[in-house]
Amino acid sequence: MQCSVIVPLLNEQEQLPELTAQLRELQASNSCEIILVDGGSSDNSVTFATAAGLRVIASERGRAAQMNAGAAAARGHWLLFLHADTRLPQGALSSIAAAAVQGAEWGRFDVRICGNSVWFPLIATMINWRSRLSGIATGDQAIFVRRALFERLGGYVRQPLMEDIELSRQLLKVARPFCLHQQITTSGRRWQKFGVLRTVLLMWRLRFDYWRGVPAASLAKRYE
Repeated sequence: MQCSVIVPLLNEQEQLPELTAQLRELQASNSCEIILVDGGSSDNSVTFATAAGLRVIASERGRAAQMNAGAAAARGHWLLFLHADTRLPQGALSSIAAAAVQGAEWGRFDVRICGNSVWFPLIATMINWRSRLSGIATGDQAIFVRRALFERLGGYVRQPLMEDIELSRQLLKVARPFCLHQQITTSGRRWQKFGVLRTVLLMWRLRFDYWRGVPAASLAKRYE
């Protein structure tokens, strides 16, 4: 199984030292393909990543557009979409390979939120159980999918928010996700910046409104 790891970038210089270290290790030890997709960073993200020996391509801004661009440039039979502030657990690619042998079409990891809030373990547990019950995965859970299936579905819908929710909905028409218990670690920076309770309530409301048909463009304005 050859896997292509696709990471959208936009002004992520602060995250890059740790991110590039992990990606270079993956690239060396697993012979996987790493593609960073820059959406027009104004900081030194591109310079840092290329100096670290990683491949960076340019795309129009927008997480969905960037991940689609990365997928179009990828050669792997599996695509793993990784956020810049998320770190994979040891053996992540081996776990995906094992899932593929068991017939998985797509899947995601459990998540752990990194930060100093006492609420983060509870929030992570709720995210993981909600995902397991609903079959819906979020980008923070590092979605992986067979490339042929991703292309057949047309990739990510070009919308400014909830692109991961929409992709999950389409993938669910084909198969349930393979839920890996290994925990990825994602940053709690947004919760800490805007307040844990406020952020949780906002995300619940945005998902409810998206479920009832509010356009993603309108929701994105509220999210920002």
